[in-house]
Amino acid sequence: MRVSEQTDRLASSVVTPDRAVATLTDDVRAGLLSRPRWLPAKYFYDDHGSELFEAICATPAYYPSRAEEALLAAHAGSIVEAASPDHMLELGSGSSRKTRHLLAACDRLGRHPVYWPFDVSAQMMLDAGADLVGRYPWLSVHALIGDYTGGLGRLPLPHSGRRLIVFLGGTLGNFEPAAAIAMLREIAALMRADDRLLLGLDRVKDRGRLEAAYDDAEGVTAAFNRNVLTVLNRELDADFPVADYRHRAVFDTEHERIEMRLAAGHDHSVRLGALDTVIDMAAGEEIVTEFSHKFTPASIERLLAAAGLAATAHHEAEGGDYSLVLAGRADGDG
Repeated sequence: MRVSEQTDRLASSVVTPDRAVATLTDDVRAGLLSRPRWLPAKYFYDDHGSELFEAICATPAYYPSRAEEALLAAHAGSIVEAASPDHMLELGSGSSRKTRHLLAACDRLGRHPVYWPFDVSAQMMLDAGADLVGRYPWLSVHALIGDYTGGLGRLPLPHSGRRLIVFLGGTLGNFEPAAAIAMLREIAALMRADDRLLLGLDRVKDRGRLEAAYDDAEGVTAAFNRNVLTVLNRELDADFPVADYRHRAVFDTEHERIEMRLAAGHDHSVRLGALDTVIDMAAGEEIVTEFSHKFTPASIERLLAAAGLAATAHHEAEGGDYSLVLAGRADGDG
């Protein structure tokens, strides 16, 4: 019965990027072969890295996921009522864990959008989609396979119907400020007057709490950070001494961001076989592996305005720990 019905309601498409997306080799040439050394955060998330991130979310110190999920649980109904979506597009959907609050609210309110998860992990989206269509007989899931940083211009979304674009997890904070504005402008260009964006953003707070969240006592985040070197060893035929790198999480007050770093434990050389090159690492030399920008109500307002968006609702966690913002086009035009 249900197998054919569920198959009919679960589809996928590969999204061709609008522009070239840097490969691992491109990013390593740009970031590791220069000083200061850096890597984009997206390379954390191989299968093992994704498992470690789920474990991070369960650590006592890592508040962002819990704060965001609590806000979704409390306000999903009002968000769905305000957005009235016919289509729900989620950027970086992963396992769609938090989005289930929105779909449950849709079910309660009799609102039946098509769900369009967009991520690089096809199997994760299809597994989550199979579970969701089994849970909700009205739901259709159309998984979009690709890298949303390659552009949104070729999404196969229908032209009719209201859209709710979902961008959770504080992911926008991983972008440099200019890139964050550019990303939001791309989203705004996709939106019509009655479309809405739901954006999750972590907030500036006590330095100690921020640094503890990214350097848990259990050492899970340290393992997650070092795993990126394992990815390089595997994918680029490299020989980083992974265990000899020390994890550091530092809050930069001037730029209002957490910086995750890996510090070399001793002088050594690293061979990058796929690039046919060697880099020399000095003891204590660091590789920046992630920026996670934090926000204030004022900086959120400025960020949205710079992209041509304006908040229509702003849900805040207790003590201003986290923000869940519903926004529309500031000009009201489609």
